[in-house]
Amino acid sequence: MGDKNFVKEITDIEEDFAKWYTDIVIKAQLADYTDTKGCIAIKPYGYAIWENIQEYMDKKFKQVGVQNVYFPVLIPESLLQKEKDHVEGFAPEVAWVTEAGGEKLEEKYCIRPTSETIISTMYSKWLSSWRDLPMVYNQWCNVLRWEKETRPFLRSREFLWQEGHTIHETEKEAKERTIQMLEIYQDVVENLLAIPTVKGIKTETEKFAGAEETYTIETMMHDGKALQSATSHYFGQNFTKPFDIKFQNRDGKEEYAYQTSWGSTTRLIGAIIMAHGDNRGLKLPPKVAPIQVVVVPVAQNKEGVLDKANELYNSLNKKFRAKIDDRDNVSPGFKFNDWEMRGVPVRIEIGPRDIENGVCVAVRRDTAEKITIKLDEIEMKLNELLEDIHNNMFNECKKRLEEKTTVAYNLEEFEKNINENQGFIKAMWCGDAECEKKIKDLTSAKSRCIPFNQEKISDKCVCCGRPADKLVIWGRQY
Repeated sequence: MGDKNFVKEITDIEEDFAKWYTDIVIKAQLADYTDTKGCIAIKPYGYAIWENIQEYMDKKFKQVGVQNVYFPVLIPESLLQKEKDHVEGFAPEVAWVTEAGGEKLEEKYCIRPTSETIISTMYSKWLSSWRDLPMVYNQWCNVLRWEKETRPFLRSREFLWQEGHTIHETEKEAKERTIQMLEIYQDVVENLLAIPTVKGIKTETEKFAGAEETYTIETMMHDGKALQSATSHYFGQNFTKPFDIKFQNRDGKEEYAYQTSWGSTTRLIGAIIMAHGDNRGLKLPPKVAPIQVVVVPVAQNKEGVLDKANELYNSLNKKFRAKIDDRDNVSPGFKFNDWEMRGVPVRIEIGPRDIENGVCVAVRRDTAEKITIKLDEIEMKLNELLEDIHNNMFNECKKRLEEKTTVAYNLEEFEKNINENQGFIKAMWCGDAECEKKIKDLTSAKSRCIPFNQEKISDKCVCCGRPADKLVIWGRQY
């Protein structure tokens, strides 16, 4: 582990988590603030993480028949008005274009906060028969929501995401698609980002505006707060009816289609930072890291060192995302700390004595463990090492999730738990939105989801004591 002085400008994670987070975003060169209030510029290193997420996810989507499309960023006001709940849900966050080319527009346009409305109008145009179904489309794009409080990646006004929109012949098929996409998100977050998830359905109060059912995967961050990592919605016919998305069914009768929508965003980068990072900076899971291994020559001015380091880099770069740090204006100690702070999973040090002995030293970012590896075994060992790092990072998060998940039987316990060990709380709920509101007002914890894995911990509501048959996961959130 390098000299702590090199990274002293990162705020202590336990002292001020919010400040620690923004320090990492800036110092690890993931993103920067811009003159457009509430919007960030994503730098190459941050964007490379997003590209890796995108590539992995897009491949999974295509394996289940999803096709990519693109729709306009501007949506006419008349379209947004068609689905009542939807427009009410998004109204406070919508930005409007009222003038263009120096003239006032006849109808104002909103900059898309989400695309259900514009996509639904096109579906009504494109759909005629059951033979056209299903239409399983997704777009990778940007959206704009006028958030009051912003934080890089977690909540910026403009952000990148994917939004899938599908229409189906039957309710059963649409519901199956909703769950199938949720499972893909779970795969992405657990197997790519090494973060365990809790999967479930949102309560009526917390569901998406215009949806019949909203499903979610919830993750826990270092400080015990929840981060909603992706959602999948079953719309039923809530949009197909107002937007006239109908088809001739197998019996020759006209029928409205059934619809779904699902999305995940660049806030997943925020999840990686907050679930894995530590006082030395960013800690990247190997599968999503833009650089999986960095080769740092030690005493690179000595004869043969740089040549050997380059040879090692060239062979590793064929199999892994590798980099060589041959900067001659900073010390090896500075480089070690720099790459630790930027979260590279494995650093390889190679100096004159190592070369003599036919070895190199691999340093793990997750545990700071140093391992001497023979140069002719490096590829195989590095494969094993990266796999082990992924598993270790996942298990660390899982341990935290378990330690910060408590059970509450009444409000007093609930309040005590959330304040003493901020995390997830398992508690029974009667189904009344008033109880949900009371808990939120009292503790600022919201219902995260009604998990698929139900347990019956009691038969009384944690809030009012009336009969309850639903276990809910509660928590404070980002």
